[in-house]
Amino acid sequence: MKQLGTLILTVGLIVIAWDYSILYPLKLLVVFFHESSHALATLLTGGTVKELVINKEQGGHVISLGGNRFIILSAGYIGSLLWGVVIYLASVKSNYDKTIMKILAISMILITVFLSRSLFSWLFGLLTGGVMLLMATYLAEHYNDFALRVIGLTSMLYAPLDIYSDTISRSNLPSDAYLLAEYTGGATILWGGIWIIISVIVIFYCLKSTLNTAKVL
Repeated sequence: MKQLGTLILTVGLIVIAWDYSILYPLKLLVVFFHESSHALATLLTGGTVKELVINKEQGGHVISLGGNRFIILSAGYIGSLLWGVVIYLASVKSNYDKTIMKILAISMILITVFLSRSLFSWLFGLLTGGVMLLMATYLAEHYNDFALRVIGLTSMLYAPLDIYSDTISRSNLPSDAYLLAEYTGGATILWGGIWIIISVIVIFYCLKSTLNTAKVL
């Protein structure tokens, strides 16, 4: 019961603070996950990444050549959802939070070095990765555990919240769903609705699976 209360409180605070500057660094991090997912999907389907960019307005883009366009366009929000699920589950179900934080930091740094193509992207990726490495090196497991849980939850919640904003409430603006609708001939709101349903189901079962999980720190 205590786990459920803590989880509800954390999720509630993230949702309430969503439009406030306190979550700005976390939302930039999730944008990084989003754009990285486009880039990784490009590479995994045989394409080439020309540039990965995130900007201070919490946006970004990936310019790619080749690869499977359907998978690449779908990978952004689905990818940020999966980043969140993996990070959250890894933190909840293991006692190796410092190691997980270190792996996440190194992944960010490598993606930044090899794929980023703007000064802001480089500064954010390298500084954030560096801070994570310091946390993994000098902070206790329980601090890393808390940070990973917040990162994971924020990345998961970003999916339905931003999908709704980008593809339903502002369906006329360019977005992954808008581009996918152009590519497949469907409607922006259709892809937005599909992604929201998928993300809500995945989040529900992810959180449900961890409620009875206890670990020693």
